Amino acid sequence: MELLIRPIRQTELPLLEDFLYEAIWQPDSNRRLPREVVRTPALRPYVEAFGSQDGDCCLVAEVGGEVVGAAWCRVIRGFGWTGERIPELAVALYSSFRGCGFGTRLLRALLEELSGRGCCAVSLSVQRDNPAARLYLRLGFRTVAEHGGEWVMRCDLGDRTGAE
Repeated sequence: MELLIRPIRQTELPLLEDFLYEAIWQPDSNRRLPREVVRTPALRPYVEAFGSQDGDCCLVAEVGGEVVGAAWCRVIRGFGWTGERIPELAVALYSSFRGCGFGTRLLRALLEELSGRGCCAVSLSVQRDNPAARLYLRLGFRTVAEHGGEWVMRCDLGDRTGAE
C-alpha cells in the first residue's frame, strides 16, 4: 500500500470528527462509546471550527485516494494541556490501517511540520495501557503528569536527536 502524507483539504475537515472518535482508545470492542461522545464539551474543542485558529495544523494519511488517518493539533486546554502556546495533538487511523507503520510516519511528519513552523513543543494525553503510548515514547514524548491511568505527554521539538 502506497502512503501519501499531505495537509488536510478544507473539504475534508468534517473527517476530523470521525478521526477524533477513532482516537478514543476503546479496548473492549463490545462496549464502544456512542459516536456522539465527540460532540461533548470536553471533546468538541479538538475539532470545532478547525483551521480557524492560529497554529491549527493537520496532516492526513491517504491510501489509494482515500483518507485513512489524520494527525492534527491546536492550542487548547484539553486533556493533554501542558502550558500556554503548546499545541495538543490527536492522531488516529481507521482500524484496518493500524499496525502498518502509517501512524509512525504520520506522526513523524506532523512533528517535523510543527518544528519547521517554529513550534517548541507539543503535548497529548493517552491511556497508559493504550498500545499507542509506546509509539509516543519511541518518538521522543515523555510523561509529564499522570491522572489515574492517563498520561499527559510532551515532546520538546527543539531536541529530537534521541527520537527514532
